[in-house]
Amino acid sequence: MIIFPLTIIITAIMYLYYKVMILRTKDPLLQEIQNAKARIALGLFMIFFGVNQYLFYETTLALYIALIFLLFGILQGYGGSKRWKHYKGELSKR
Repeated sequence: MIIFPLTIIITAIMYLYYKVMILRTKDPLLQEIQNAKARIALGLFMIFFGVNQYLFYETTLALYIALIFLLFGILQGYGGSKRWKHYKGELSKR
């Protein structure tokens, strides 16, 4: 199962990349868009991390922890996608 560790690493790198791009961007609207993308990457990271931990340990405790990670990951990803769509529309209005 090499796919989960690779996706965890890729999403963590994407999260850090978007957070650094927030610091480098001067426009507040573009900063919000980058922050929304970072939240999506964080959500994906949490989802894949939770699934990977459950598949690695396969215990009841790991299942509960994985479900918590899945819940928070889905919330982060959903919130980030809503923000991204909203601010992308605001950018197109300019």
